[in-house]
Amino acid sequence: MFFEVIPTEIFRNGGSVLTYHSDQKLLPGQLVIIPLGPRNIIGIVWKKVKKVNFPTKPITRVLFPTPIPSHLLKSIIWLAEYYLAPVPAVANMALPAGLASRNAFKDIPAPDLAPTPLQSQNHQIPLNSAQKTALKALQQAPEGTSLLQGVTGSGKTNIYLKMAENALLAQKSTILLVPEIALTSQLVKIFEKTFGKRVILMHSNQTLVERRQTWLNLLKTTCGTGLRLPVLRNSSLEELSQVTTENAGRATPATAGWRDDRSSNEEFPKTDKYESVPQVIIGPRSALFAPVGNLGLIVIDESHESAYYQENTPHYSALRLASFISKTLKIPCIQGTATPNIIDFHLASTHNSLVPLTTKAKSTAIKPHFHIVDLKDRANFCKNRYFSDILLTNIEKNIKDKHQTLIFHNRRGSSPLTICEECGWQALCPECYLPMTLHADGYILTCHICGHEEKVPSSCPNCQHPGIVHKGFGTKLLESELTRFFPHATIARFDGDNQKGSSLAHLYQDVKSGKIDILIGTQTLARGLDLPHLATVGIVQADSGLSLPDFSAEERTFELLTQVIGRVGRGHLDQATAIIQTFQPDHPVIQTALESDFETFSHYLIKKRRAQNLPPFTYLARLAITYKTEKTAIKKIQEVHSALCQNPKLQISPPIPAFHERTARGYTWQITLKSPSRETLRQALIPYTKYQIELDPPSLL
Repeated sequence: MFFEVIPTEIFRNGGSVLTYHSDQKLLPGQLVIIPLGPRNIIGIVWKKVKKVNFPTKPITRVLFPTPIPSHLLKSIIWLAEYYLAPVPAVANMALPAGLASRNAFKDIPAPDLAPTPLQSQNHQIPLNSAQKTALKALQQAPEGTSLLQGVTGSGKTNIYLKMAENALLAQKSTILLVPEIALTSQLVKIFEKTFGKRVILMHSNQTLVERRQTWLNLLKTTCGTGLRLPVLRNSSLEELSQVTTENAGRATPATAGWRDDRSSNEEFPKTDKYESVPQVIIGPRSALFAPVGNLGLIVIDESHESAYYQENTPHYSALRLASFISKTLKIPCIQGTATPNIIDFHLASTHNSLVPLTTKAKSTAIKPHFHIVDLKDRANFCKNRYFSDILLTNIEKNIKDKHQTLIFHNRRGSSPLTICEECGWQALCPECYLPMTLHADGYILTCHICGHEEKVPSSCPNCQHPGIVHKGFGTKLLESELTRFFPHATIARFDGDNQKGSSLAHLYQDVKSGKIDILIGTQTLARGLDLPHLATVGIVQADSGLSLPDFSAEERTFELLTQVIGRVGRGHLDQATAIIQTFQPDHPVIQTALESDFETFSHYLIKKRRAQNLPPFTYLARLAITYKTEKTAIKKIQEVHSALCQNPKLQISPPIPAFHERTARGYTWQITLKSPSRETLRQALIPYTKYQIELDPPSLL
């Protein structure tokens, strides 16, 4: 028999499947070991084919008898076609690392397959009238993706819980996507309290072995309805693999220790089957590749977050993949957020799949008292150049009242610019040619793009003048300034420079209990935290993101400011203050974010996007070329540009250097393509898949 198999390594440009032969009956989605060149690698059986008229190699062995769910197999092919990504690269991304190891199936603890009553039957999920209305709308929505737009503090989590409970009662599993497990520990704890051991976590902090075990156990416990293991019910996964391997080429599936229910009507004893146990899988975007055979619901929390887009190759949006799986399985997919991506909001509005939730969950929730501080008026900064007088007064009062203050600034480090005041020399990264950031605690210059580090020079390398100065500020500098002002306060900084032991996940209980007086951080602190002791939010430079040369800069700024401001006024305290420092107090983004007025903001941005012919009114693609020399990069991008300009259906930008033009890989130049038809873009770019292609990029930086 001959089978097309998807290798998990790229074997040639544009290659997707290879043909192998085997005497054993194989199923689509089965994991096998195949020879590729001098090595053996993992492959995924795609389909059986008729006899071929060219020589083929034999499949070395079957890695595991149970196939991955059919929707995952379809997702691999769809994602590769939709985003012009190599099929083997997508297949490799969909599987956990280390499956080909001989020890991969050893010492995996057998999951508890005994059906247990739902813990939620003892832990009630309360819903107010607004939540019940939203839940009913979601349940009655047409099959596919719905957008649950719930204002901050409206109780979207309770709706997720109720939908997951209903899925479990129907013997269906749920996948709950979160931007990052470490930053959503509060949500995870709520689900664990409700559903107990039914909750399975998948995240990057797990070891490779833990991730592999979790993946295999899900395959074993949720895909049991398709395969039965009559003679090996109590055997280890390693034994299952060995039996399959030993019988390869001379045994039927039955004598190899497993049978395919989908192609046989033979009766099996009920005890000879792995029960399909419904579970709740929580994880980042990669959790969509969990091998869940009884999937009944997908929920994407904080769906506006950029973490749902994979910036590395293969590029893809988890939101689009989730919608594909939802459509394939005919199950609901819920995107939940207070500040939807403008493209998803427009789609949901025009397709009647928008479910609003505008009522705060707690009747005690209050509207924050706002103070806008104009950074251009230095009379507002008599005590400190970074913190306005009113902000410092608020912090002092909060410390006295044992309330918390959150200071937000979306730039880490101490100073983003190190220059010579004599000749103007700048400390630039030798790899990226971008300014390095001073980290004063270690007195080290760091490139936040490639990670290059070096000591701060004592004099200018160019003119030897000793006048090296540092401009701008980041969260580390703010921390040192606040420590000087409030020496007896407990201050904690949370950003990308935190060590594991001082991260938000590890200190969350101290933060929640109020032991920490002042929290300082970047967007780490903007995500769905509920802090009972938080009285004031201070944003030190609200318009810093508006100056970026990108079509999505305003959208990201609005989302971030709205999320940060939404941390206060959640009903725990009878006071809530938001102090916003900005150079542009009258900017529409600043004004609408203050009031969490998404409706006005969306009208403003949609009108602007329509006038500029930007998404959602057109489709975008970005093609980038990187070479070691700038001359070669420019020459190649011009050649591609000239060829693409022959297509009258495309609108193409001139070749320009990328935002990060020089990196360790070389020089990058790019062009941007627009078309009212996504398929036109996709077809036009197929000949150039050897370059870096992004379809539907969320940003052009």
